[in-house]
Amino acid sequence: MHSRTLLTWIVAVAAVAPMFSLCAEPEPPFPGVKSDWRGFDRYDFEVDGTKALVVAPKTVAPGKPWIWRAEFFDHRPETDIALVEKGFHLVYMEVGNTFGCPDAMGHWAALYRFLTKEHGLSRKPALEGLSRGGLYVYNWAAAHPDKVSCIYGDNPVCDFKSWPGGKGKGPGSAEDFKQLLQCYHFESEAEALAYDKNPIDNLKSLADAKIPLLHVCGDADEVVPFEENTVVLKERYEKLGGSMTLLLKKGFKHHPHGLDDPTPIVEFILQNTDRGA
Repeated sequence: MHSRTLLTWIVAVAAVAPMFSLCAEPEPPFPGVKSDWRGFDRYDFEVDGTKALVVAPKTVAPGKPWIWRAEFFDHRPETDIALVEKGFHLVYMEVGNTFGCPDAMGHWAALYRFLTKEHGLSRKPALEGLSRGGLYVYNWAAAHPDKVSCIYGDNPVCDFKSWPGGKGKGPGSAEDFKQLLQCYHFESEAEALAYDKNPIDNLKSLADAKIPLLHVCGDADEVVPFEENTVVLKERYEKLGGSMTLLLKKGFKHHPHGLDDPTPIVEFILQNTDRGA
């Protein structure tokens, strides 16, 4: 090939190369399988050998805020949808029915590192604990108060002696309590009942960090008794100087969860989340 022809060919390739790069598919923001969740991109992948998922907003809010949901993904998702519409990422990790035990929290720690260090999400997510999900979010916050912006609990379990233990006014769940003993590696029921790190017992680090709390509760909850869980937690948290908002659904039982209009929940999270504003 003559030098002039070779030079012409090199110039032509150089001119066309950017066109190929423009046509290339942009790299997805998260690994794994992409699918649709209520009109938003969902990514399913594994971290620490555990299934996890992220729902990405169409436009990411400043500061890359996120809502970390514990348990029952996609049940009463009104709050989650509203937050994703406002630029939040929605995160869930499938750690099984493990009641916020230390092993589950170890998987959460791996996911937190992955999302904050490798994908730049906010260092202080909002936590969402529905029913038994309360054990996960409060156990995480107690151990990592610097890694939480606020907590939203919906009829949350705040003391496993109440549920699934059934040691109060509620019936509890014998099967779940047996599984809880295994998950926490308790050698006996007596050891579980003497445990002093249930959410109602372990609030000082949250209060010191000034983490705001919101609970949405039915005062007739027959599964997770309101008086044994939220009432005790609120009284103790405020005594420690913490701030807690209670949205009480009078006459409501454990179900239905959430609010048909999630505006008060969404506004609480927006007001208490650092969105880089």
